[in-house]
Amino acid sequence: MLTVIIAVVAIILLTILIVWLIDKFVPKKIKPLIHLVLWALIIYLGYITFMSVYGEIQFNKLKDKRYAIVIERLQDVRDAQLAHKEVTGKYTDSFDNLIKFIDTAKVPITQRRDTSIVDEEATRRFGGVETLKTLVLIDTLGYYTVKDSLFKGKDTYKNLADVGVGKEGAKFELKAGTLDDIPVFEASVDKSIVLFDQDNNLVNKEKQTVSVDGVNGPTITVGSMTEVKTTGNWPKNFSNQ
Repeated sequence: MLTVIIAVVAIILLTILIVWLIDKFVPKKIKPLIHLVLWALIIYLGYITFMSVYGEIQFNKLKDKRYAIVIERLQDVRDAQLAHKEVTGKYTDSFDNLIKFIDTAKVPITQRRDTSIVDEEATRRFGGVETLKTLVLIDTLGYYTVKDSLFKGKDTYKNLADVGVGKEGAKFELKAGTLDDIPVFEASVDKSIVLFDQDNNLVNKEKQTVSVDGVNGPTITVGSMTEVKTTGNWPKNFSNQ
């Protein structure tokens, strides 16, 4: 956009210079008509410059608003996946399975305690001198449901796959697997789906973002299939999580 603005400003300055030259060297009879055309051109170019700046400002406001919705939903996906891994030891690549898990899964509430018992083998080895050994016991105190823990009794998790904004009916892409025998997952949506109704030039520019305060790359993503991580590719100003 900066290149466009510089070009338009240069054209405006050139046009003003032409007006001055005409005023100096063109016969008086045709000056009014030429002046009218040139000033109309200056106004038009000024309007284009303003709209290019204003259009991008409006695009960024709408983009940030939609991204906030998408990121909040991706955080729900991330939290559900972490609970799934805690219970099953792995992530899932199916939203149907993930939703079913949220509906039915219970996570044990445990308490660790140490206790001492007689070590019979050591006691014999030391000629009958009673020797103790310590054991770690895990007591199950109860269970909590994933649904109530993550969603506070709400049923919004039933639409966990929905992007929630942008192109109607859009769904997140969900992958899961292992990386060096470590479970990994990735949930993502292409920015062009979230911004489907916006100017293509601005959308394509946004997909090339590389910035510390921007959502980098062509997608909004949480997790990764190439790195062991569960964070998203958005900066802190989009989320506190």
